[in-house]
Parts: sequence; C-alpha cells; structure tokens
Amino acid sequence: MTTNLWDQLRDVVLHREDSHIDEAPNIVRRRRIVVAVTMVVGAVFLALSLSTKPGDSVFYVYTVALAAVWFIGSALARPLHLGRVTWRGHRRRPVLTGIGFGLALGGIFVLGGLVVREIPVIRDLVRHVMEHATQGNLTVVIIIALVNGVAEELFFRGALYSALGRHNPVIYSTLIYAVVTMASGNPMLGFAAILLGWVCAMGRRATDGVLAPILTHVAWSSVILLALPPLFGV
Repeated sequence: MTTNLWDQLRDVVLHREDSHIDEAPNIVRRRRIVVAVTMVVGAVFLALSLSTKPGDSVFYVYTVALAAVWFIGSALARPLHLGRVTWRGHRRRPVLTGIGFGLALGGIFVLGGLVVREIPVIRDLVRHVMEHATQGNLTVVIIIALVNGVAEELFFRGALYSALGRHNPVIYSTLIYAVVTMASGNPMLGFAAILLGWVCAMGRRATDGVLAPILTHVAWSSVILLALPPLFGV
C-alpha cells in the first residue's frame, strides 16, 4: 500500500502531460511580443511598489496596477489551459496537488526563517518586505497578495511558459521570473522567486496547465503572510 501510494505521488510530480497541439506561427509570435512588453511594464510597477514606505497608501495603487499588468498580459497572450493530473487512473483537476505543494513549500520557508532571522543582514531584508504587510491593512495586503499570486502564475507559468515552447520552459521561466522579481531591489525576493518559480513551473509541466501553479502560489503566499511577520517580529 505504501509503495503504491509513493509511486502514485512520484508520477504526479514527475509525469509530463502531453502538450497541446502546435499553434499557428502568428499566435506564437503575438504571444512572445505581448510577453516581452508585459515583463518590462510589470518590472517597473514591481520596483515602484516596493520603493514606497511601508504603510503608504500608494503601495496599494502600485500593487493593484501590477496585478492588472499580469492579468492583461496573460489575457492578450491566450489561450491558456487549467490542466489535469492523472491520479489512481482518473483524470482530475490538480486542486489538492497545487495546494499541497504550496503548503509544503511554505513550511520549508518558515523553517528557513528560523535560521535566517539569526543573520542580521538577511533578517533586515526579510523584515523590509514583511513591513509592507504589517504596517498597512493586513486584510487588504493579503487580498492583494493573493490576487497578484494568481496574476503572476497566469502570466509566468501561463503566457511566458507557453511562449518559451520547447526551449526548456521550466528553467527559463524560473530564471526570467527571478530576474523580473529582482527589479524590487531585494535579493531575498529574488531567492524566493527561484524556489517558488521552480516548484510552480514543475506543476505547470506535470499538469500542462495553470491551475496547479496558481493554487501552489496562493497557498504559499498565505503561509508566508501569516507566519513570517511574527517570526521576524514585525
């Protein structure tokens, strides 16, 4: 029983769903142009949002605008697909898969937080990000963060991943996501983007859709926003 369960879990993680049929060249070209422009605009709004003082209302304006950029970019780069996963011989939407990996990754970040909070330089970088949550309206910050998480996955694991085609999309979508995130000027966000981006990209690869990475990102964000601020005393 244990062996069978482990084999099924391994298949969920490592299995690669068949890609959709090849798209027309004009669709591929349009998607790549949209993706390139969207990344530049998104990086600008990301830098602006985290350059504000914690608690400043303009932070909400920039982050809402950032989510709108990702949503619009992914909509213009359509089509996108939710994806499915094979579990015990049945084709299912990867709801539990996405949430489970997000909670697991969030737990790893919390354990890592127990270590890095003892390192002053890294602790200060993390505190700077967390202060935007604790010195503003926490409910609004959480809602905006979750909406941005959905928007990011639609764009980076949806539009961008599809635009990369067969050119190692797991690796390159993760690296590009990290580079764009580094526009924030905070290397800890870039580090988080590498880990989160890779897990979400693997979810996209395994299910051939955006639902799993969306749920992973939302679950991860929820853990981070609720657990890390008290851990770092902010």
